[in-house]
Amino acid sequence: MADIKEFVINDRRKFTAEGDVRPDAPPSEPKPPQRPEDGDSARLVEHAGPQAVPPPVAAQDNGAEAAPGESDEMLPPAPTAEQVQQAKRAFDATVDRLDTAIRATNPGMEHAPEITFERVVQSLYMQALMQLGGAAGPGQQPQVDLLGARQTIDMLGVLGEKTKGNLTDAEARLLDTALFELHMGFLEVTQALSRQAATRKPGAGVPPPPGGPSIVR
Repeated sequence: MADIKEFVINDRRKFTAEGDVRPDAPPSEPKPPQRPEDGDSARLVEHAGPQAVPPPVAAQDNGAEAAPGESDEMLPPAPTAEQVQQAKRAFDATVDRLDTAIRATNPGMEHAPEITFERVVQSLYMQALMQLGGAAGPGQQPQVDLLGARQTIDMLGVLGEKTKGNLTDAEARLLDTALFELHMGFLEVTQALSRQAATRKPGAGVPPPPGGPSIVR
């Protein structure tokens, strides 16, 4: 059996049972003042490295939320022209490598079509049509997303407002036609839903029309 070494128990309590300070108690070591940013969060930032430290955000003196007119002051600083160009060059280089990899695995595949204003309008137009129930097949009940369709149509409206005076005649005509057709389609769907809801009221005596649209949101 191994020899058990003798050990000593030191009483490090500062006070006696009566609440008096023990004469042989070790002196208390003063703790350095801890700043608000010290502690766990400061240690995490230290381990993350200097590049991971976010820039300080200026706090408001009164601690209240910013007024609507002060929202611009709360926005982060805009990137410099050099930063924008560097990000664009890196993006283009990544896209080129991605296209090369895709064509290598799909021989004969051509470049993806260029994104133009016409393609943006057509994409939003088709999205709104599907939200209005245009994706339903023959004999299927259309599923309508009224809120989504309204938002998509509003996006096209904002696009038209922000590009006014900067479009060719063909681009302006395409946008106006898309908005007109979507406005009319939205009205047609909402009126069909209103008629459908009226036939379901007690005492109407008319069964709801088969294959009518149904709201999903």
